[in-house]
Amino acid sequence: MADDEGKPGEKKGPVFTYPLIRHSDMSEETQNEAADIVTTACEKFGNNNEGAAKLIKDEMDKKFGTPHHVVVGEAFGFEVSYEIGTILYMFFGGNLAVVVWKC
Repeated sequence: MADDEGKPGEKKGPVFTYPLIRHSDMSEETQNEAADIVTTACEKFGNNNEGAAKLIKDEMDKKFGTPHHVVVGEAFGFEVSYEIGTILYMFFGGNLAVVVWKC
């Protein structure tokens, strides 16, 4: 088996080890602050997605007003209604996706 073929059952595709913003309509300053909050929460809670989501929500609500909504996980799709200028969709540490929005 060639090195680039991988082993059966392994996930294929790019693995990002740094925060990667896929979509955002936030201002650059707000986006950077939100990405920092997400990065801190994901590093702090590791494999506890629920804990990371709660921390992100609490910090976003304190900093930017309520109500923010957060989804943290792998392999999910989404379609949400949100206030213009309040959505952030990013990946952290590989395949961990985070969506933050306000409505």
